[in-house]
This record gives sequence, C-alpha cells and structure tokens, in this order.
Amino acid sequence: MNVAPPSAKSRLAVGLVRRAVNGLNRLLSVVCAFWLLGLMVLICLDVASRFFINRPISGVAEFVSLSIVACLFLQLPSLIAERRLLRAEIVIAWLESYSRRAAHLFNFAFAAVGAVISAKIVQWSGPVVVRSWQEGEFAGSPAAYQIPVWPFKVALFFGALIAVIQFAGLVWSHGSALFAGRDLDGRGDASPRLRTGYAEYAGFAIALAAIALIALLIFYLFSAPLRPIEIGVWCIVAMLPLVLLGMPIPLVLMGLSYIGIWAARGSEFNALNTLGIAAWSAVGSYEFGTIPLFIMMGVVLHKADVGQDAYRVAAALLGRLRGGLGMATVFANAIFASIVGSSVASAAVFSNIAVPSMVQHGYTKQFSVGCVAGSSVLGMLIPPSLLLIIYGLIAEESVGKLFIAAIVPGLILAFAFALGIYAMARLTPALVARNAASDDSPADPLGFGEGVLKLAPIALLVAAVIGGIYGGIFSPTEASAVGTLFALLIALARRRLSFSVLREILLETATVAAIILFLIVAANLYTRNIALTGLPSQFAQWVENAELPMHLFLAVYFIVVLVLGMIIDSVSILLIVLPITLPMIAALGGDKIWFGIVTTVIVEIGLLTPPFGLAVYVVKSALPQGFASLKTIFVGTLPFVMIMILVSGLLMAFPTLSLMFVR
Repeated sequence: MNVAPPSAKSRLAVGLVRRAVNGLNRLLSVVCAFWLLGLMVLICLDVASRFFINRPISGVAEFVSLSIVACLFLQLPSLIAERRLLRAEIVIAWLESYSRRAAHLFNFAFAAVGAVISAKIVQWSGPVVVRSWQEGEFAGSPAAYQIPVWPFKVALFFGALIAVIQFAGLVWSHGSALFAGRDLDGRGDASPRLRTGYAEYAGFAIALAAIALIALLIFYLFSAPLRPIEIGVWCIVAMLPLVLLGMPIPLVLMGLSYIGIWAARGSEFNALNTLGIAAWSAVGSYEFGTIPLFIMMGVVLHKADVGQDAYRVAAALLGRLRGGLGMATVFANAIFASIVGSSVASAAVFSNIAVPSMVQHGYTKQFSVGCVAGSSVLGMLIPPSLLLIIYGLIAEESVGKLFIAAIVPGLILAFAFALGIYAMARLTPALVARNAASDDSPADPLGFGEGVLKLAPIALLVAAVIGGIYGGIFSPTEASAVGTLFALLIALARRRLSFSVLREILLETATVAAIILFLIVAANLYTRNIALTGLPSQFAQWVENAELPMHLFLAVYFIVVLVLGMIIDSVSILLIVLPITLPMIAALGGDKIWFGIVTTVIVEIGLLTPPFGLAVYVVKSALPQGFASLKTIFVGTLPFVMIMILVSGLLMAFPTLSLMFVR
C-alpha cells in the first residue's frame, strides 16, 4: 500500500495551486457576501418606493431570483474547502480516531462523487451559457425592462468549475494520505505516517467492502430489469447508510438521484438535463431571498447583544420564582426566536448568557445546560422560522400563513417548558438547584425604564417583520429585508457595527445561506427523481385504499422523523421526507399548514436527541472546555424532549390550535 512520497517540486506545485484557488475562493466569498447586502438594500428601496410614491422598482423580483442562484454557486467552492457541507459526523469521526485508512478511503470516494457531480453541472451549464449569450436571453418584459440572464449563468458555470477543482483537491489529499500510508497535516498534505494495527486494517477492509456493495448496487440498478418504482425504492434504501457513513447529504441526494433518473429513463441525457435544471431553477425564485436575509438578520442581532438584553429583562421579571432563571431562559429564547428564527443561533447565544448566570445563582450544571439546549428549539417554531420558510417553499404553501399558524403552538410550547421547569423545581428541587433556597436568589436588578428601553428595539423589529406580513404590507422576502435593515440600525445605534464586523456578518451569512440553498438544490433533484419513479403517488394511493386513519399515519410518521432526527439535521429531514408524505396528507384530507407546524415540532426534537443532537453539540462547543459533558447535556434535555412529545401529540389531536388565526 505504501508508495514513495511526492517530490519537492510536486509539493511546491500543489501548494501554489492550492494558494491560488483559496485566494480565488475568498474573493468569490466576499463578492457573494456584499452582493447579498446589495439585495437587501435593493428590496428595501423597492418597498420604500412603492410605499411612499407608489412606484415600485421594476425588475427587483427577477434580479433577486437570478442573484440567489449566482450567489450560491459563487460561495460553493468555499463550502467545499472549509468542509462545511452538511454531513452526519458520527461514523466518520469514529473512523478518524480508530481507523484513519478507512476514513481516508470514504472521504476519497465522497470527494470523487462531488467532483463528478460538479463536473456534470459544468458540462450542462457550458452550452447553456453560450446559448444564453448568443440568443440574448433576458428576464422581464421588452416593453418595461430587460435583465440579461447570461452573467448569472456564467456565475453558476464558474462556481461549479471551481467546485470541481476543490473536490479534485480533496481527492488528491485523501488519495495521497491513503496510498502513501500517511495522514493529513493542517494544509491537507500527506505528512506523518498512519498507525498500523489490527483496528486500522480491519476498518480499511470493512470500508472497502462497503464501497464494493455500493458499486454492486449501482451495477444492479443498471443491469436488472427493474421498474421505475423499484429503482426509487432502492435509491431510498441506499440513502440512509450513505448518510450514516458521513457522505455529505447534498452529495448523497444528488448522486443517488442522478443514478436513479439515469437507470429509470435508460439515458444519461435525462439525468444530466434534470441535474442542470435543478441547479439553475431550484432556488431561482424571489421567495428564496428570505433564507439569506433572515440569516443575516439573526447574525446582526447576535452581534448587537439583543439576546443578552432579552435574557436580562426576563431574569429581572422571573428570577425570584422557583426555577425562575430557567423560565427566564425559556422566555428570552422565545423573544430571541421571534426575531432570529434559528435554534442553533439561540443555543449558541444563551449558552454564553444564561448558563453562567444560572450556575452562579445555584442551579445545577445539568439543569442549566439542559434548559438552554431544550428551550433553543423555540427558534425554529416561533416565527420567523427558517424551517417554516423551507417547508412553505417545498409544500407550496404561504409562508405568511405558516408564520401565523406557528404563533399559538410556539406560545404553548414556551409555556409548557416554563410549567415543566416550575414542576421540576417543586417536585425534584435537587435536580434543579444545589440547595433548597438557591433558586429563589434575586436576579440582577433592572429598572422598569431600563427594561422598556432594552425591549423596545425587539418589539419594533417584531412589529415590522411579523406585523408587516400579517397586515399584508410586506411579502416574507420584503419583511426579511426590512427586518435586516432594522437590525443593522439597532447594531449601529449600539455601536456594535464596524466595517470589520459587517464583513464578518456578511461572510457568515453567505456561508450559512449557501449550505442551506445547496441542500435545497440537491433535494429538488431528489424530489424530481422520486416523482419520476411514481413512489409518492403509489404511497398516497396505498394509504387511500388501505383507509389508513390519520392518527395511525401520524404515529408512524412521528417515529420515522424522530429516528431521522437522531442522525441528520432538521433541514435535511424536511427535504427528504416531505416529497413522499405530502401526497399522503392530501390523500387523508389533512391540512398542509397544520402538518407543517406538527412536522416542525417533531423535527426539532431531533436537535435534543443522541447521537446527532445538534443543539446539544452547539451548547457543548460554546461552553468552556470541560464545563459539562455531552452526557450531562443530553440528560438535562430529557425533560424538554418529553414535553415536546406531549405538545406534538396535542397539536396532532387538535389542528385548531394551529389554524385558529389562519382560516
């Protein structure tokens, strides 16, 4: 297996190429980041022009739609270089500790798949760019405005081309480490030798066997006389093991879908064309502007310490009650969620704000970290919610109606958490605080006027975003832009905004938005593959013919989503299960708005359950080294998991709770 290490000249050449590509990545990221800021400004100007002089700016929706696609592919190479594509780390992390050869073999194979997929996008988009240039393709109306389309398609082509280079670099790095019998250093070069031993070689043999099985499955799909629906089933069956092995989830969805369409149609042309259409059109819609803009708003408010202000006000009001600081954490999370829409952001913010204060006032570490992680799930339910936006786009339902429908369930969950904390403080005080009186300790004093001043910006922002959507003043995309502008003004007024901070905000926004948008592109291809095989309609017909009652379907659905939540992230779950389950809900006569709220609550339970438990890992990483173990945090979240299960059952049994202000 061991071969001679690469020569000094080859290492120098590889190093020069790597530095050049990394420099280009940074440049593209900066362009993408400030492009998103420009979109926010443009949308706000359009809103102001329409509102004050009744003259909206022509072409804003088309320009934003095209820009979202361009920004995604300009940012994609950086996601690959920084290893930011979503993946389940459980197995691959274990392999990196016990069998590095196996880990390198899997990563080598995954990077090769990514290189092929990116190359196929390049293959599709090259002729499309030329044709768009030659034919003068434009968006808009000749009588009003025309926006040339070819520059945006060039951005897609160029970003995909650099992505090929990035994936090829990973193939080179892991291949060098594997075949030279060496590990990777910090730059991705093969340097120190890998360990040798039984575990190392056994893991490598198992990895080889796993890859051989995958190759046999692909061969079987092309050689056996299978019906399209059987090919679809095999694609779904193969998905879970690939995700568990650590293959980036977008690559799993795109790779299996490409193979599935090719095998089902008997022609690669159909698969290539479908991949290209998904890459260009999956997120090419004005509504997808909500994703980067709401993310930007959340990052800005985090930098402006809005979460800390919400916690101080809640602690001053509730701190003297039994479990009061725990309840303060819940309601501060609810307030923060109403302007951020991200559970991960809430977990990160309140780990540094609430946990030290709670421990200082005598609460146990287990309760403190469990309370922060548990209540962080409110970020994805209380509007504006990123999960609800994605659900609305997939289900083709009004995002505004979903936001309105989530208000009552969000408040129910928040009050259920608070009630549960009070019950724990009364019934099991030893688990909440170190002594009987410590959780009655007074919180930091805060005057009424100071509290009003701290909450005023939050109240104005909520009124602007949610009130604007509910009142029909803004579309969700416009509300996200206006909310981001308000957030920037708040940060500026608090002297938390400098050019370096703004640059950091924009780069983080571009990265997180691209992670989600690329996953949506992959899921769009997966949806096309599943629809082509006829699986959703067959399942829906089976449910209808079997006369399966809604409560039994929901019970099975709950278990499936809960299990998926233990191994993959929330957005991936939505994108994987909804193409199959939405037709079933329609067949059973269910309401898709209500189903979206129920799905969001169930999916969020996965943030707290092992082994994936993303919110738990975020809390762990945000706290000082050795402050609390993963086991401590998972045990601390258990009461919140039980409460969420009960609330899920309540929302399933009484759809009116979600629909009372919608219909």
